[in-house]
Amino acid sequence: MHKPQFEELDFRETELGDLILRRRTLLSLGNEEIYEVLLGDGYLMSSLFTVVEKELSNLGLAAAQESTGSASLEVVVGGLGLGYTAVEALKHESVKSLIVVDFMQPVIEWHEKELVPLGASLNADPRCRFIHGDFFRLALPEEGEAGFDPDNPGRKFHAVLLDIDHSPEKLLHDRHGDFYSVDGLQKMAEQLHSGGVFALWSDDPPEETFMAALGDVFESCESHVVGFYNPLQDKQSESTVYVAQSHR
Repeated sequence: MHKPQFEELDFRETELGDLILRRRTLLSLGNEEIYEVLLGDGYLMSSLFTVVEKELSNLGLAAAQESTGSASLEVVVGGLGLGYTAVEALKHESVKSLIVVDFMQPVIEWHEKELVPLGASLNADPRCRFIHGDFFRLALPEEGEAGFDPDNPGRKFHAVLLDIDHSPEKLLHDRHGDFYSVDGLQKMAEQLHSGGVFALWSDDPPEETFMAALGDVFESCESHVVGFYNPLQDKQSESTVYVAQSHR
């Protein structure tokens, strides 16, 4: 019996649009199964393209371990998605704890119920903890609010890895815009340990305006262009990982 080309695994209505998880069989890739998340009218993520998500973890955590000198990194991942950034982070033995923040409860449920391939791995790792919340609200807490860890107000982290918006200019919601300003980045950086690292995935080339904002807040910042093969278009594609180190 042939596998269905498209299989909808979940459908939810959200304030950002219809959220769909589906499994797709690509005949052109030898019947490879891929998982896709659609939000509204566009693709949010695909298991076919994971190179840059993994590099976000690898580049960010390598920088954090070097700059903080810590062998027990406390890490926040903004955006759970299909779990590739989080799973890659947990491959680093230096990671002591990992908080994964996602605004959409269904996405967390997909992993808890293991509807997606990496759910079992994340559920089995005691270092990993899911938090249902708005990353951007937790990143810029008002007076009296806890920050990224609701159980430990004021807790600081060695690395914050962010993969939510398409880029600092192409936002999923306008309310995210304040975060990418100098004031927003400065407030988020207050939740980092001395020498802590902020790293960000972007689908666009490096942006001078955002690099300038990072430079105003952090001691150093770099943009890494990461290439990957796109089998659907039979060509190379590129995304960007920003890595910024706070003052020691």
